[in-house]
Amino acid sequence: MSKMDVKKVVLAYSGGLDTSIIVRWLIEEYGCEVICFAADLGQAEELSGLDVKAKKTGASKIYIDDLREEFVRDYVFPMFRAGAIYETYYLLGTSIARPLIGKRLVEIAKAEGADAISHGATGKGNDQVRFELTAYALAPDIKIIAPWRIWDLNSREKLIAYAEKHGIPIPVTKKKPYSSDRNLLHISFEGGILEDPWNEPTEDMFVLSVSPEAAPDEPEYVEISFEKGDAVAVNGEKLSPAALLEKLNQLGGKHGVGRVDIVENRFVGMKSRGVYETPGGTVLRAAHKAVESLTMDREVMHLRDSLVPQYAKLVYNGFWFAPEREALQTFMDETQKGVNGTARLKLYKGNASVVGRTSPNTLYDPDTATFEEDEVYNQADAEGFIKLNALRLRLLNKLGG
Repeated sequence: MSKMDVKKVVLAYSGGLDTSIIVRWLIEEYGCEVICFAADLGQAEELSGLDVKAKKTGASKIYIDDLREEFVRDYVFPMFRAGAIYETYYLLGTSIARPLIGKRLVEIAKAEGADAISHGATGKGNDQVRFELTAYALAPDIKIIAPWRIWDLNSREKLIAYAEKHGIPIPVTKKKPYSSDRNLLHISFEGGILEDPWNEPTEDMFVLSVSPEAAPDEPEYVEISFEKGDAVAVNGEKLSPAALLEKLNQLGGKHGVGRVDIVENRFVGMKSRGVYETPGGTVLRAAHKAVESLTMDREVMHLRDSLVPQYAKLVYNGFWFAPEREALQTFMDETQKGVNGTARLKLYKGNASVVGRTSPNTLYDPDTATFEEDEVYNQADAEGFIKLNALRLRLLNKLGG
């Protein structure tokens, strides 16, 4: 792509270290107009002053779009209906935000008649893949400028020095050089002291939760109600998707729920250490699984569970708008039609423990499951069931297999 062909660029802008510098860098390198776009996904105070900051750095315009309801309704909830979790622990908080940001970035570029889009993802990370796969899926001929893959500002130290030289205010210091990403589902921390996987994260790093040690000494109970696999109410109060997740963040964070410290496998091939806070999502997942345990047929559940790693990998790797993810979503949503009911959880010192569940669609029959005398289940039938299942094992032994 010739620099002469680039007159207007739409930049995915957070106001953080990288994108603050990229605004000025694009103007200097391409002589182009820069329009910024910031998605409000629940970053709270992080959005404060972005308008002034972007324009002061050189942007001609900035879009700050409130996408919180769309984010939870159309991205987080479908992912939770699928039971997605990556490599046992990661609830995909950053991963699931990228396709929505990418979609809106493309929409603004089309509306503004821009020649290209740009982002601040590094050439080592997953986000470059997520943003660009989304962009190409929705706008096949789009041009993308990824500064981290072409500039010589290839370290946090150089970026900070560049910012200081050009008078660009940044929320990162040499003392706390880690980067973070926040939305309604979680906040992530990477880099800096966390690059050594032996280092314990410092308590002042955390934003959404108190430490379990500092959490209340009394447990708190919460009831979460579901309709077709989606949470719709907390403690009997109907809430919108975004308001519901925010409520659970407050409750979970208060009790130190949802902190994880993991080393994960990035799509590009390297391992990366990340620390995540996902209080509301952790509570929501536990409640969802509790209602599923009552309402999902065994074989349907097992088949769904076998597909969760593939679904989670597609989300993590950036294939939200790929046909295979959409096909899997259709199946996942089919499994959720009967997932209606309420789960009761006890929040205490970092734990979200299920202590009760009920559903109008329950498949749990106390008369059948009881250890007391019943007239439903003939225990003698189990002998034939066991012998039929043991037949191949017995033959293997007899025939020396």
